[in-house]
Amino acid sequence: MTMTPAEADKVLADNFAPWVLDLGLTVESLGDDRAILRLPWSQRLAREGGGLSGQALMAAADTATVIAVSAARGAFVPMTTVQQSTSFQRAVTGSDVLITAVLTKLGRRMAFADITLTDSASGDLAARASTVYALMG
Repeated sequence: MTMTPAEADKVLADNFAPWVLDLGLTVESLGDDRAILRLPWSQRLAREGGGLSGQALMAAADTATVIAVSAARGAFVPMTTVQQSTSFQRAVTGSDVLITAVLTKLGRRMAFADITLTDSASGDLAARASTVYALMG
């Protein structure tokens, strides 16, 4: 029931808070169990020392999960984060980040995902996250 990237971008535009939209996330590709989003580099999102902030990366991982669930279900449904765990492995400086959210289980009421966040220039893994979502509809 995968949707198109344009449909997924509309899910972003219609369902997320303005500050999340300010991250500039775009949907790169979708599959039956995954979504790949791009977080563009922005000095506004950098912390002291020039690395992309952890808060921006965590928000991107959380958002990518919503898009992956929406793609798998064929449309957006109300959902909420139950749990998110993120491990940061290296700083990203001056490069976009590719966020790949892969659903490991999609049930009627719960969804589980593993997310990798990769420096798009070097291909190096920047962070890894896992999320659990409650599906409300």
